[in-house]
Amino acid sequence: QVRLVESGGGLVQAGGSLRLSCAASRPTSSNYVMGWFRQAPGKEREFVTAINWSGGRTYYSDSVKGRFTISRDNAKNTVYLQINSLKREDTAVYYCAADLDLGVLKTGRYDYWGQGTQVTVSS
Repeated sequence: QVRLVESGGGLVQAGGSLRLSCAASRPTSSNYVMGWFRQAPGKEREFVTAINWSGGRTYYSDSVKGRFTISRDNAKNTVYLQINSLKREDTAVYYCAADLDLGVLKTGRYDYWGQGTQVTVSS
């Protein structure tokens, strides 16, 4: 079983930035896809971004394109989410996810999920 642990969330003013991390407790297969989702209060969980671990191909939702960047560190089995120009509507719990099926991509059908990290944007 793969355990995913998110970190890096916090309270940030609008226009600021955050860098979220998601570390896998066990070695990650080169065939993994890893993604970030978020859930705001009263809303359904939504896709944010994903990366093909082997090839590095990335995918983004239109709402975050140009402000969010997903990246990976193979040695640390860690995926990052750089968030710039934060908006109040970015406030949500951000979840890391992973799956061996590269086809899940933008879907919510990932097999492994982290517990989430809270991002709160003020003013």
